[in-house]
Amino acid sequence: MKVLILPDSAAATERAAGIVAAFLASEAKPVLGLATGETMRPLYARLVAMWAAGQVDFVPVTTFNLDEYVGVPADHPASFAAFMRANLFDHVTINPARINLLAGDAPDPDAEALRYEEAITAAGGIGLQVLGIGRNGHVAFNEPTSSLASRTRVKTLTEATRRANAAAFAPDPVPRFAITLGIGTILAAKRCLLIATGQSKADAVARMIEGPLGADCPATALQMHRQTTVVLDEEAASNLRLRDYYETVHPAGAEARLP
Repeated sequence: MKVLILPDSAAATERAAGIVAAFLASEAKPVLGLATGETMRPLYARLVAMWAAGQVDFVPVTTFNLDEYVGVPADHPASFAAFMRANLFDHVTINPARINLLAGDAPDPDAEALRYEEAITAAGGIGLQVLGIGRNGHVAFNEPTSSLASRTRVKTLTEATRRANAAAFAPDPVPRFAITLGIGTILAAKRCLLIATGQSKADAVARMIEGPLGADCPATALQMHRQTTVVLDEEAASNLRLRDYYETVHPAGAEARLP
């Protein structure tokens, strides 16, 4: 696991956007896994700015989003499909046929999960999976106690997760279920990029990177991934015990280089 610590959230966003841009430039047919949430808004804003400057090309990109609420149609303002349109897809030139989103309102959510898993396989697998982390250590909607070998499926959301997303649905309740990529599906990506900023994520980040592997913190599964990069700001990195080592290897979030 590569741990990059940047001085603030703006610098962390810039570093993460550079990693995504480099991946897109390196692949003839890039397959990009996308996440939602507040951490992703500045990342997508930066990628939109890079696209406007001619630094990123989304035309050949195939995308897969991590998750969607069960029972929520794509045109619902709180859907993750709406989030992606508002923050990325409506602002860049991208082939709509290459955008893959889970259908939250599918009549059979289990069948939809299987369809999506098969679509990822048919696309050749995800080349770079962008991730955030929840305060309880969840990635995508893989809540604590999720199987670390799980594939795309329906999950019951914790009350903490529902409270964290309540504002988007108010005055209606947050759905109790979501369809999500499984931990095993995420680990099958060739590369993972996890971004975390702010003090509220410090405990989960420390557990993910330095804690024991365990289903009570699903993000610890990334310790087993062969090519995961974690981009943090100072606050999110504040509870790391081995921080001096990470900054020795990657000073100011730079790549490590042999002399």
